[in-house]
Amino acid sequence: MERHVRLRMDLSYDGTEFSGWARQPGRRTVQGELEEALGRVLRLEAAPALTVAGRTDAGVHARGQVAHVDLAISSLASLDASARGRGRAGGPEAGPQGKTDERDVDVEGWAEKGAQWLAALVRRLSGVLPLDVRVKAVCVAPEGFDARFSALYRRYVYRLSDAPGGVDPLRRREVVWHNRPLDVDLLNAASAALLGEHDFAAFCKSREGATTIRELQRLDWARGEDRIIRATVVADAFCHSMVRALVGSLLAVGEGRRPAEWPGHVLAAAIRDSGVHVAPAHGLTLEEVGYPAAEELARRAASTRRVRTLNS
Repeated sequence: MERHVRLRMDLSYDGTEFSGWARQPGRRTVQGELEEALGRVLRLEAAPALTVAGRTDAGVHARGQVAHVDLAISSLASLDASARGRGRAGGPEAGPQGKTDERDVDVEGWAEKGAQWLAALVRRLSGVLPLDVRVKAVCVAPEGFDARFSALYRRYVYRLSDAPGGVDPLRRREVVWHNRPLDVDLLNAASAALLGEHDFAAFCKSREGATTIRELQRLDWARGEDRIIRATVVADAFCHSMVRALVGSLLAVGEGRRPAEWPGHVLAAAIRDSGVHVAPAHGLTLEEVGYPAAEELARRAASTRRVRTLNS
């Protein structure tokens, strides 16, 4: 029986030309590019399936995305030049497609060369992936790790500029231009009422069978020295379009069209409000996914999988 290993992959991508993370027939997606690249460098008959921490929408970027993949050790061994069946004395014989027979890749072989194979995997992927998606690091995942369900939080940053002259052209792919002046104090005042565990149905696109209850742990705004306004948004998880809908509702307050209490009233109503406009995708970047200590990973994954209700 083949032995498998679960790998954690740390990723970044420019979402401009992607139709989001999730694989879709006939569309270019981050998942599709990565799975195809893995299949190619590991010479697999079928591309492996990735599990991601958070599915980003079309046009959304990531600096700190995390995914996991389960791979046979033999497929990783095929990255080692000494394991490609060149008929050298004492070397393992290669099977179909140049892969080493799993019986020749024992536990000692993995312990000795595993780090070398993973380093080779990162190098090979950098050579075949398009420049708008990168695998920054690959490591063996701790026991119980699940990129999606083990996560404690996801941290996003939304970037925008209200400069009269518009956005620096060199930053146009990650910064949204807002053509009205924004009051950061008003933005923060309105954001405070949204913190905590709530049903965010008013800010989510509904999906059958999916809960819209989330714990919003942080939502604050700051104007940097570069005059870029950054909204930092942290939650245990997000539902579809939630961050951009929150940002869109708060911008109405920041420019003075709505009172600071309005987003809180929308939240309490728990139904989609026609006054909530979803902010453009390209201002949003997934910056970080946080996980508990190794001994808590499996417990966290089990807890996250439960059907959530308020006060449960």
